[in-house]
Amino acid sequence: MRASKYFLSTSKEVPSDAEIISHQLMLRAGLIRKLASGLYTWMPLGLKVLQKVQAVIRDEMNKAGALEVLMPAIQPAELWEESKRWQKYGPELLRIKDRHERDFCFGPTHEEVITDIARKELQSYKQLPVSFYQIQTKFRDEIRPRFGVMRAREFMMKDAYSFHLDQKSLEETYNIMFTAYQNIFKRLGLDFRAVKADNGTIGGSSSHEFQVIAQSGEDLLAFSDESDYAVNIELMDKDKVKDGDPSPDGKGKLKLARGIEVGHIFQLGDLYSKLLKAEITDETGKKIPMQMGCYGIGVSRIVAAAIEQSNDEKGIIWPKAMAPFDVVVIPVNAAVKETCEKIYENLLKHNIDVLYDDRDSRLGAMLADSELIGIPKRIVVGDRNLKNNQVEYQGRTDKEAKLIGIDDIEHHITGAV
Repeated sequence: MRASKYFLSTSKEVPSDAEIISHQLMLRAGLIRKLASGLYTWMPLGLKVLQKVQAVIRDEMNKAGALEVLMPAIQPAELWEESKRWQKYGPELLRIKDRHERDFCFGPTHEEVITDIARKELQSYKQLPVSFYQIQTKFRDEIRPRFGVMRAREFMMKDAYSFHLDQKSLEETYNIMFTAYQNIFKRLGLDFRAVKADNGTIGGSSSHEFQVIAQSGEDLLAFSDESDYAVNIELMDKDKVKDGDPSPDGKGKLKLARGIEVGHIFQLGDLYSKLLKAEITDETGKKIPMQMGCYGIGVSRIVAAAIEQSNDEKGIIWPKAMAPFDVVVIPVNAAVKETCEKIYENLLKHNIDVLYDDRDSRLGAMLADSELIGIPKRIVVGDRNLKNNQVEYQGRTDKEAKLIGIDDIEHHITGAV
């Protein structure tokens, strides 16, 4: 992509209403723009990052055997009345009326809708187990939206739902989804923990949260330094819990850290299927309520959480899988642009996602933009180095640049050297 044809809108100024670093950097780097309280437009650069996150999630969901659907964002009140959540959900549920004065809501989640589909489409135990997922916009009318897309009113979520004949089958799919979530967050390059958690307004029995470790996190976590044991402090005695305490599983000592919840999985059991009469005929011909699982990921929140976890005074440091571009090519002056064109075209031929900064800008401004945006690798082309058939190469976290041969650029970008 040529920067002159792309919409880059960066800023040196720190927005006065942005409290945390991810909100500040997402605005400064031009990833998002505020429309109203808790409502943001994803600009081309931000959307590119968001789509890379979605691609990883889709791949792992498909591998886990889930089938993608897309359900309506607007839901009829009748379904929420059946589940007893129309009033229970509280003021976060955005209630609206159509021209016929019929009640609807803008979906904050889709348990009711997917259960309605299941009770109409699933009849026999032979159709089970089955899992569905979607990546879709949700709306929760937060009383105080803050921290940019971290706690916005409108946000992007991946929500999946599974249906089963019995508890054993539910637990099998729950474990598959648990592994899929671990794969997703590992592939996205995030430092995270899977922790036992409270079920909240979703309900059900067993649940786990997936928390990205970051100082700005709203949740306090306790986890072992020698095992997979981890728990949200909400489930423990906040006063028997101290850094260095023995881990309850007998392995290692506890560490306390702040976390940002980016995923949550639940074993719902028959909570919704009983209320909405989503029944299946079992092997004996008897009708029984289906067992359900629910699996959510805050797609837009992942972007902010990644920035909270990895940044410096210059800007964003993206994990490789989330970076909007793999590399940026920057000319020192107009005299080297012809060489930059050749480098750019060659990288494109090798399927490398490259940004060529061909704007008529000062070198310092182009370098600052590349660091603010967080592009992992940078090639600077200068006429002095070109005399030796070399260019400057520098990784986003490298302290210094180094000279490499023009013919070696591709290998440095792909990690072959």
